[in-house]
Amino acid sequence: MTTALITHPDCLRHELPPGHPERPARLTTVLNLLNTPEFAGLLRREAPIADSASLTRAHSEEHVRTILDAIPDTGFAGIDSDTLVSPGSGDAALRAAGAVVLAVDLVMTGQATNAFCAVRPPGHHATPTQAMGFCLFNNVAIGALHARASHGLKRVAVVDFDVHHGNGTQDIFSPDRELFYASTHQWPLYPGTGRPGETGIDHNVVNRPLPPGAGSEAFRQEMESGILPALLAFRPEFLLISAGFDAHGADPLAQLRLNEDDFAWATTALCGLADRVCGGRVVSALEGGYDLDATARSARAHVRALMAASRS
Repeated sequence: MTTALITHPDCLRHELPPGHPERPARLTTVLNLLNTPEFAGLLRREAPIADSASLTRAHSEEHVRTILDAIPDTGFAGIDSDTLVSPGSGDAALRAAGAVVLAVDLVMTGQATNAFCAVRPPGHHATPTQAMGFCLFNNVAIGALHARASHGLKRVAVVDFDVHHGNGTQDIFSPDRELFYASTHQWPLYPGTGRPGETGIDHNVVNRPLPPGAGSEAFRQEMESGILPALLAFRPEFLLISAGFDAHGADPLAQLRLNEDDFAWATTALCGLADRVCGGRVVSALEGGYDLDATARSARAHVRALMAASRS
């Protein structure tokens, strides 16, 4: 079996004002490292445009309409103080969501063991009714709900190791006991959610916040003692990963001290658990990561671990 890499040039067309951290170079730097001989075995696919049915499983129709109507013909339009759109943003966001939908299809039909969606804009802050934190549509939630609607699954999980808490994914998953969301993230930090007491309708939400300056030992301990046991007890039929790499020690927007080995370790641990409970079915999607070199190296380590898992 193999690992799929799903992306699209339109994801580079989400252009923001100079100095904005969510820049196209985040993705080009990642793709440059994944376009080397080491990754020649990846199954490469272009992301389709997500359709309305996929989007509205996670978002209200009004939200989808508001985002797409806000796309300007020229220049920039503000959704909130740090979430902006430009003429290419609509296609980029639709491709980002469509990438995760396609990835789920490839894994569920046996064309790939697992997949990495190298896309932008990120998605985990987008709630059912609100774009925020650089996110327009919640890519992993759209993929999770597609797995249920189109492939007959019931229990789907997301694990999120972005440095920021995925408040949007939590909002979508929290009321549904057959969805599971777990997150490690820095606390305190934007968006201000993700306290340990936020546990969902049936303890289907697990938050393991880390203090500024925390590094590998604390991260791995929270994964091993909190997230992995809860995920195993939930026994998902499909696992998605919100793969944000801004917990890296070089990242300018936060103060955790992880490194590439930590992301590889977490990926290997999650894939190993998926092998036990759901046939290794894993899809990950790029979230944050704002130091270009650190993000690219971390994504490379993450994809290496996915590839190793697909061969095991």
